[in-house]
Amino acid sequence: MTDPDPVPPTEFVPTARGRGGAAATVDVRGTWAAIETLSHGGNAVDAAVAAAAVLGVTDPFSCGIGGGGFMLVYLAETKQAVVIDHREVAPQAMDRTAFYDAQGAPLSFDTLLTSGLSVGVPGTLRGWEEALQRYGTLPLADTLRLAILVAENGLDVDQTFFDQTTRNLERFRQIESSRALFLTAEGDPLPVGSTFKNPDLAATYRAIAEGGPAAFYQDEIADAIVATVKNPPFIAGSTIVSRPGLMEKSDLSGYEARVRPAVTSTYRGHTLFGVGLPSSGGLTGAMAMNLLGGFDLPAMSQSDALHHYLEASRLAYADRNAFMGDPEFVNVPVAGMLSAGYADERRLLIDPALASVAAAMPGDPFAYQNDPSGVWAGAGWSVSAGMGAGVDIDVSGDAPGDLDPETTHLTITDAAGNVVSYTCTIEYEGGNGMVVPGHGFLLNNELTDFNIPPTTNDVHPNVLEPGKRPRSSMSPVIVLKDDKPVLAAGAPGGATIITTVLQILVNHLDLGMPIEDAVAAPRVSQRNSGNATSNAEPAFLGSAEAMALEALGHQFADAGLIGAATAIQFHADGSVTAAAEPVRRNGGSAMVVEAE
Repeated sequence: MTDPDPVPPTEFVPTARGRGGAAATVDVRGTWAAIETLSHGGNAVDAAVAAAAVLGVTDPFSCGIGGGGFMLVYLAETKQAVVIDHREVAPQAMDRTAFYDAQGAPLSFDTLLTSGLSVGVPGTLRGWEEALQRYGTLPLADTLRLAILVAENGLDVDQTFFDQTTRNLERFRQIESSRALFLTAEGDPLPVGSTFKNPDLAATYRAIAEGGPAAFYQDEIADAIVATVKNPPFIAGSTIVSRPGLMEKSDLSGYEARVRPAVTSTYRGHTLFGVGLPSSGGLTGAMAMNLLGGFDLPAMSQSDALHHYLEASRLAYADRNAFMGDPEFVNVPVAGMLSAGYADERRLLIDPALASVAAAMPGDPFAYQNDPSGVWAGAGWSVSAGMGAGVDIDVSGDAPGDLDPETTHLTITDAAGNVVSYTCTIEYEGGNGMVVPGHGFLLNNELTDFNIPPTTNDVHPNVLEPGKRPRSSMSPVIVLKDDKPVLAAGAPGGATIITTVLQILVNHLDLGMPIEDAVAAPRVSQRNSGNATSNAEPAFLGSAEAMALEALGHQFADAGLIGAATAIQFHADGSVTAAAEPVRRNGGSAMVVEAE
């Protein structure tokens, strides 16, 4: 790989059409890193790692090596899709009692948020290593070069960076390492137009480039992570209640990424690849699409199509909330959930002309585990004895961390037709708020994605257990038609990730919107969270579609902006359109190798 242009562009362009490869991310420097990698001989997997490493510098409040993610890879040569699961895991010393106080009451989300107790063992670097060794063409060191350059040279603070710092200001002011990196000497956010540099992260990346992931998981960096988790670096007099974590160095050295089959389903002649458990995104999305496949959405008005989308989401989330967890700990009825017979049964609960007035109850997908009409096309799931039919479980909706609006998604393709749809995160905006001293990256608070029932005796498939991966909502998707990619997409947004991706699919596949319009369209999200109200963006409230849906009984609450998606549409002539947000998060960035 030859030396790249040392100065990345600064102009954010949300849509680009062309050939030779394409990328879309939330940040122009991340997209630039992907295109530079593609232009200098790398493939889509190499470019995804390079882009994600740069986003760890430029979008540090959403992703980075202190977190984890799910990378969905489509391999053009074999026409197969695989998932690199590098989700964070609970330390071995943690069991479900860790999230309860001495009286047995659940700890609040605010208590867990800025603590060592919420930190899962980071998986990002192991995921990058696994992806590159199996499917990439470049060594890890080469994919980190652009990120080192950006971290050393710095970047202009924009409005998004300023706003994210401001929202974390109360926390950062009370954490020595975070204050030193992100705030001025006076303890204020770096002003828009100033330069942000991260020499500590550059040095960390350089150590990893030289020593491989072992430098992170076994050496000095591992010691620093454990020290931060066990002794959070709060300033003297901090008002934050310190909750030290239970992570040991052995948790880091023992971390393993998983290579899993993609969740595979069909929709109106398309094949949909998604990510499976411990992410609920692929299964929940596939269940909703199975329900929608029984209605003629392309013949409907936009409001009627959205009505069916909302009702299908409600039913799919009822099963998600009740049954899904880490498949290495929980017996999840995957085949039953994705069977045609189960979809036919649940579809009867959707009234084409009337909204539901209460939360949906889960069905019994266990009864369809051996359904010969099943549409499940995955293989290789390994589950242990656990949940089963007839068990009384908590059917509550979002876990505490599910409400987080952050995370980031990038979408990339190369000239050979390989595709990567990759969602990565440190969970909450700013993670647990703690920069690892001397190393320049924030730690995650991913363990808040576990459900915390009222008592330690309550049963739920997504409760904390040693070595368990918390349920995720990440939903990278790749869509094929006639064995050729036609669309790849994904989004951030906690539990709203699934509905964002679903709505983009409905907008594009059913309503015929060009991908840039499908991404930009106002969003509405129904997650079966205990009442009939759906969350909606301000641009949706008061629209003709909203009023038509309200006439059917739907109710909406203002949720602010939902997610910041990216996508790539593949055209019949071999060209592609890369699309990022034109407005959300102040706009994203799309580029192609050869512009048309």
